[in-house]
Amino acid sequence: MGAEERDTGRDRARANGASALRRGTPDRPRVRLDQPRAPRRTFLPEYDPEAFGRLSEKIARFLGTGRFIVWMTVTIILWVIWNTTVPSALRFDRYPFIFLTLALSLQASYAAPLILLAQNRQDDRDRVTHEQDRKQNERSIADTEYLTREIAALRLGLGEVATRDWIRSELEDLQRDLELRQPADAQSDERDR
Repeated sequence: MGAEERDTGRDRARANGASALRRGTPDRPRVRLDQPRAPRRTFLPEYDPEAFGRLSEKIARFLGTGRFIVWMTVTIILWVIWNTTVPSALRFDRYPFIFLTLALSLQASYAAPLILLAQNRQDDRDRVTHEQDRKQNERSIADTEYLTREIAALRLGLGEVATRDWIRSELEDLQRDLELRQPADAQSDERDR
């Protein structure tokens, strides 16, 4: 590679926006930050976490029912009866019942994480519900404080407004004053005559 070729490569890298640190690296297409990357191929199976979570919740709900306990008890009793009473040639799990122990351990090893996953999802739902309730309570408190201030303002405003009872009491006072003045006015009229 000649000096001229290196210079054109550097010029091309600078034109593409490459930094001084990338001068010695081969030309790569520029990564655009405004567009998502293409998904990478993986050898692991892909799954929908929500679908898996819903399935785990269904399994956890079933494991927490009396129906599951009854079916599990019936299965274990039939297993033990079969492997102790039938002829030796038909027994598939002899007395220490190692296969039964293995099956129950396998069931427990899958049940525990599924139950924990279901509990975590329920905790997430409870957290969201709690947050919504807290916001609703804050709005209710703000509304109540606003209404309290409005009622106080109305009471202050009504204190300055003439009410029916106040007008009635004033009219009664005037009527009493007039009644007291009538005899006095009648006496003064007689004197003037």
